[in-house]
Amino acid sequence: MSDERTPAEPEVMEPTFWRKNGWTARVIKNEDDDGWAVEIRKQGLSEPVLISPWVMGRDKKNPKPFDATAFATFVKTASEVLDRSARQREQAMTRKLSIAWEGRWYEVRLELVADEYEPHALLSAIDDAGATVAKHRVPVNFKFNRDVANEWVRGGFREP
Repeated sequence: MSDERTPAEPEVMEPTFWRKNGWTARVIKNEDDDGWAVEIRKQGLSEPVLISPWVMGRDKKNPKPFDATAFATFVKTASEVLDRSARQREQAMTRKLSIAWEGRWYEVRLELVADEYEPHALLSAIDDAGATVAKHRVPVNFKFNRDVANEWVRGGFREP
């Protein structure tokens, strides 16, 4: 995914190609059968977000033209796909444990930082009020389990 800002592209609303608000929908030939598919792309991403079957027109040969409702539905579905993918990536990169100590609860997190040159992880503790009480950089291979987290909290959140 690219963080580069690209200039807004002009809106296009043709029967088999729509571009609006950073989203593009294009009817393509379905490689699996004789039908049609719709490819949905988000501006700035190199790959399609979604490819979905599309219906034939009345002549049973050409694709049905786009309309505003179909485009909005595809954009909504593609947005949900991106959101779900981001949540899954976040979950894969973060591990969390809840630790109780001296009458307070702490959420201890290990967040992997996918840095191309210096991959590392961040070990942090958030108290039950939501405040970050400690944050330290640790190696990617840092051993993270309940015993280590308990020891770190009970030790006053010292740098590991």
